[in-house]
Amino acid sequence: MTQLPESIDGVERMLADQNYVVGRALATVTYLALTLGRPLFLEGEAGVGKTELAKALAAALGRRLIRLQCYEGLDASSAVYEWNFPAQMVAIRTAEVTEGTDREALTDELFSDRFLIRRPLLEAMSPQAGGAPVLLIDELDRTDEPFEAFLLEALSDYQVTIPELGTINAPEPPIVILTSNRTREVHDALKRRCLYHWVDYPNFDREMEILAARAPEASDALSREIVAFVQRLRTEDLFKKPGVAETIDWAKCLLALDTITLSPEVIADTLGAILKYQDDIQRLAGSEAVKILEDSRKALEGV
Repeated sequence: MTQLPESIDGVERMLADQNYVVGRALATVTYLALTLGRPLFLEGEAGVGKTELAKALAAALGRRLIRLQCYEGLDASSAVYEWNFPAQMVAIRTAEVTEGTDREALTDELFSDRFLIRRPLLEAMSPQAGGAPVLLIDELDRTDEPFEAFLLEALSDYQVTIPELGTINAPEPPIVILTSNRTREVHDALKRRCLYHWVDYPNFDREMEILAARAPEASDALSREIVAFVQRLRTEDLFKKPGVAETIDWAKCLLALDTITLSPEVIADTLGAILKYQDDIQRLAGSEAVKILEDSRKALEGV
């Protein structure tokens, strides 16, 4: 287990060792979240690196990463725990054919840790060999307000309650990172509990740094063309603009095809790496992609 960084520069170096390029503002709020023990709420478009920050932090600190992937209809019981009903039924049937079974002792046994299935929130509140884990609550905006209210209470005291076992308190608060793609607004009460940061698309230089860290095999010339094209593409009225994750994926696809420089043909063949909706792909087909490529090359001349 690695000690928490003692400065903002330390956060930048620690994350850089995990090939995660972080801006000063994000490094600052991350340092404050770690130092003050506050949850960190990251909001921004999909693919800008919110989830990757939690993964990089866990790897850098040598902590376990526990991920709660949110979805519509997620409730407290699904996020905290459930009982292993099949195993409980086997235990009950076994007891029925065993003479002298103590029913009260059997009831206590059925609702013991042996039959408890720990879901992410309970697991994050439990003792960990490597220290407090990194708890990633991913895409919180997919859930509803009742779950937000439950989460606010759980994160206020870092405890959860199981009716059959009582209240379980975290021996050491986990490092909590919440993410949202802002498909809806998350309630202010939960945001006030956290430190907040909007993770935006990076500028040209920052995206070049990220690409150099994540796809170092790409030549500088190809990387510049890739980043310039994607940055220009984001100015288009698309259903889903490509994030940094798509930039990296596209670079790796182009490398697999032994691409030296961008061309209209190779762009048309690989658009599925950066655009995920057919309407967007059709819009970029043909002359539109050529125009964007020409515009991006003109922009490169001024960089």
